[in-house]
Amino acid sequence: MARQDRAIRTRQTILSAAAKVFEKNGYQAATITEILTEAGVTKGALYFHFQSKEELAQGVLGEQDQRLPVPDRACKTQEIVDIIMLHAHRLQTDPMVRAGVRLSLDQQAHDLDRSGPFLNWGEVLRGLLEKAQAQGELLPHITPQETSDVLVGSFAGVQAMSQALSNYQDLAERVCFLLRHLLPNVVLASILASVDLSPTRGMAVFTEVSEELDDKVGVPVG
Repeated sequence: MARQDRAIRTRQTILSAAAKVFEKNGYQAATITEILTEAGVTKGALYFHFQSKEELAQGVLGEQDQRLPVPDRACKTQEIVDIIMLHAHRLQTDPMVRAGVRLSLDQQAHDLDRSGPFLNWGEVLRGLLEKAQAQGELLPHITPQETSDVLVGSFAGVQAMSQALSNYQDLAERVCFLLRHLLPNVVLASILASVDLSPTRGMAVFTEVSEELDDKVGVPVG
């Protein structure tokens, strides 16, 4: 068990180092040598877990999909908002998430499959939109697949704009602006009136989820 725990920690150390290098340099310019230096591990240890730079990048891309589980909400529109705002908060505070997003938008990474995060987020949002539709929260014309694609694509553009203009400092506000413009064309006004769309919603959900995880495992969530 101790050996397994050590292997898990080593893998996470390597992924964290790769995230820093990918976020700083992008996929093409990043090198295994720089990642090794950042991680402080041997080449053998790195290649035990990851066979190539592409595998490292896919590992980082996968980490951004490890969402903190937002609790089920009676109002599925609120749950959709909570997931989006929590992801925005994590982009501001979690280097691994930032690196994953940079990789997913890196148009120079020609040999890297960057579709995973877009497909995964689309699937999550589509499922919640279908539940919201079944509960009568959405306008009659809405097609969940189309709306989930619009939400994912719009968020990608807004976060890229925020990164360029303020290094994500204004991301929560920009995402709120996005949702306030899009959701009235998706959700019934009577439902939307009770949904919390404040810029601090992501931080509040992060605190809620972290406290619930602390209660379950007895250790703080980093």
